[in-house]
Amino acid sequence: MQIIMYTDGSSRGNPGPGGYGVVMLAIENGQLLKRLELSEGFINTTNNRMELLAVIAGLEALNRPGCKIDVYTDSQYVQKAVDLGWVLGWEKKGFKDRKNPDLWQRFLKIYRQHQVKIHWVKGHAGNPENERCDYLATSAALNPKLKDQGF
Repeated sequence: MQIIMYTDGSSRGNPGPGGYGVVMLAIENGQLLKRLELSEGFINTTNNRMELLAVIAGLEALNRPGCKIDVYTDSQYVQKAVDLGWVLGWEKKGFKDRKNPDLWQRFLKIYRQHQVKIHWVKGHAGNPENERCDYLATSAALNPKLKDQGF
């Protein structure tokens, strides 16, 4: 089974209220088996935290390890940190002087349980699933839960 995941984060102010959106598609033999949408809003966060939390939430929603996942994000922060191996260097240095160490540690824990490829897509460029994630993230940011996501 192939999992395709689209993610987006939003912050209304940076920091400010924010949210994330995820669209996950499970495909087997070219057929869509399942579609899942996730979103959550927070009263105080940053855009980069929401971009990263979107990927984490999607990976954590999987109910078994060893999945093959293609993640599509419009966040170069997330894509480059993973594809260029920056996050592994940060980990070796104990995330010293890095932002969002709590989320990066959480990311690496779940990331290592799967076969994940991160792909960058241009935001607001007409990709229907990326646009849907943007809508979910923005809606969640406009209706945040009464909790602080910290930064």
